[in-house]
Amino acid sequence: MLFRVPMRLMPSGACPLSPGSRAGLGAALVLLVLIAVVELSDESTISYVGLGVAAPFLAAVFASWQIVLAVGVAAVALAVSLAVCGVVPPLGTAVDTVGVVVATATAVLFSVIRQRQADRIAELSKLASVAQQAVLRPIGPRVGSLAVAGHYISATAAADIGGDLYEAVDTPYGVRILIGDVRGKGLDAVRLASIVLGSYRHVAYERADLRAIVTDLDRAVARNVGDEDFVTAALVEERGGTLTIVNCGHPPPLLLRRGQVIPMDPPAPAPPLGFMPVVRPRVERLEPGDRLLLFTDGLGEARRDGEFFPTVDRAWQLLGHGTVADGLVSLESALIEWVRGRLDDDIALVLLEYPGPRPATTVAVPSWEVGAADG
Repeated sequence: MLFRVPMRLMPSGACPLSPGSRAGLGAALVLLVLIAVVELSDESTISYVGLGVAAPFLAAVFASWQIVLAVGVAAVALAVSLAVCGVVPPLGTAVDTVGVVVATATAVLFSVIRQRQADRIAELSKLASVAQQAVLRPIGPRVGSLAVAGHYISATAAADIGGDLYEAVDTPYGVRILIGDVRGKGLDAVRLASIVLGSYRHVAYERADLRAIVTDLDRAVARNVGDEDFVTAALVEERGGTLTIVNCGHPPPLLLRRGQVIPMDPPAPAPPLGFMPVVRPRVERLEPGDRLLLFTDGLGEARRDGEFFPTVDRAWQLLGHGTVADGLVSLESALIEWVRGRLDDDIALVLLEYPGPRPATTVAVPSWEVGAADG
């Protein structure tokens, strides 16, 4: 049903000429005007009307086929007008006119093919965006007591789609956050990511132990992938200021504390989901103001001239100030600048902040019960 989403490339009431059409029409009209000016001012026997065959092709580069056809008609009209006025020989004009007609027909065909391809790319980009939004729901700005922000950076400019995933939920067992990376790309990766997220959104509320969640997710992945497919993942739980992390072959989160950046390496390595991982939790006591960055391996593999982006060295400078959402914006800007706008892999980012223990709340006693309470 996803591919039946209706597309509206131009909203009602918009200008009938797109910027591309205006550019193509303008270039073609400038050429025709130059041809007319040269023909009228040059007293030699050389005819320049034949150059009008270039006008439809100039328009076809950007404009719709209707604009291309109109330019072709204008070029023919110019040639005929110059012949009627005696500026150019009639015989030469007839040959040039035939050439313009043939060029116009060819340019119209080219414009139709180009426009269909452009419409197809726009439709696929829109569908990819819809698919990505269906898989990755917005998270934050608060989940439970935590300030949380999530962000997805696509390596493909034409489509925001891939297999990186994240989710944050407030459960009876505390705030639980999942980040993962599906091996592969495209719709197959999105399908598996949706399976993992769907399973997680259910079991995160049902299982008291993160290791039980890992077991459930591993079964879900194993039922839906081939022998060489897998999903790396890290699960984080915050409950009463205690941070618990389990890692299944995923890059370790980074803890930002008082100007320091501490990688949260697991006590023992474990394979990704799909390979029956046996995980050992890492437990850390949080301090007020602590921040935790979860990311996929696209961040660790981003490089320029063979030099990897210095995530650990720059994490505090980029993420330690402002809101968590501001921090992710700063990180993305620095990353894009580092790789000069060219990423090799998609990146999922989640940044959370622990504000400290919740203040104790007292229940107000109604005034008519004050005496009873004293008694």
